[in-house]
Amino acid sequence: MSSQPHPWRLTEPEAVGAGAAAAMPAPILSTASVDPLHEIEILDEYGERRRLFIPLERPLTVYVDRRELVTLMTLGARPELLVLGYLLNQGLVEGVQGVASIQVDWEVGAAAVATRAGVTDIEARTAHRVVTTGCGQGTVYGELLSRLEGLQLPPPEAARIRQSTLRTMLEVIRAQDSIHRRAGSVHGCALFRGAELLAFVEDVGRHNAVDTIAGWMALHDVAGGDKVFYTTGRLTSEMVMKAAHMGIPIVASRNGVTQMGHALASKLGMTLFGRAANRHFLCYTGFERFDAEPLPPNPAMRVVASGEG
Repeated sequence: MSSQPHPWRLTEPEAVGAGAAAAMPAPILSTASVDPLHEIEILDEYGERRRLFIPLERPLTVYVDRRELVTLMTLGARPELLVLGYLLNQGLVEGVQGVASIQVDWEVGAAAVATRAGVTDIEARTAHRVVTTGCGQGTVYGELLSRLEGLQLPPPEAARIRQSTLRTMLEVIRAQDSIHRRAGSVHGCALFRGAELLAFVEDVGRHNAVDTIAGWMALHDVAGGDKVFYTTGRLTSEMVMKAAHMGIPIVASRNGVTQMGHALASKLGMTLFGRAANRHFLCYTGFERFDAEPLPPNPAMRVVASGEG
């Protein structure tokens, strides 16, 4: 349906500056986007029947070199980028150059990934999983934490955010045409450069949305050091890990922060904003990256007694 909003918005790579990706062997990707909404009839509290849209969730089973890996539940907005980002964020491929092709076929609900040199010790690397609190495909392989050792985000003087920039970002998100506004029941993630929206993706789980953006960044060699990541989901340790692997030092969420997410962000020197909506926010970690522009305090209210005056 042409009137339906797209669950993604991705800036053309030329607008953000593609670098070495042009020299890399780009994987061959299918273009298997599908309709993200499904129309149904409901009965409301007034006894009235009416029609509305709900997200159209689909299973997508990922095969890597003909080996079944995982089934992702997704809207299918940009499934090839979702799969690419998943492989990168799980550490199963070192870079986009390690993937020869990703072909998605919705008739069988499968994504066939061909790598250029195989995945080393894939059986051992996928045998032990840590079950997390994420929705959708909320699993992370045990080795992801070890991959953070030695990872360094840009120093505070090189990656900062002003309070006015954060406020503008939130305004841009609020004005975004979205599946959530039409049908609810989805999470959204966005990538900003300053207050400029570069990428916006919605899916049934926040992990799918962040993986899709990670796949887009890798495919077009978009660096994360000068970017800000936004999510509607809570900031768990896995979300912090994924942002760190994408090289992004500043993350904002409409939701809250877990203890593990807070501890990991503090260790990495990452700035986390939670409960960020309208003009409100809480800066949980990384105060040194934040140029605060405090709002004036609310004027004290004077209570007038009924007999006064």
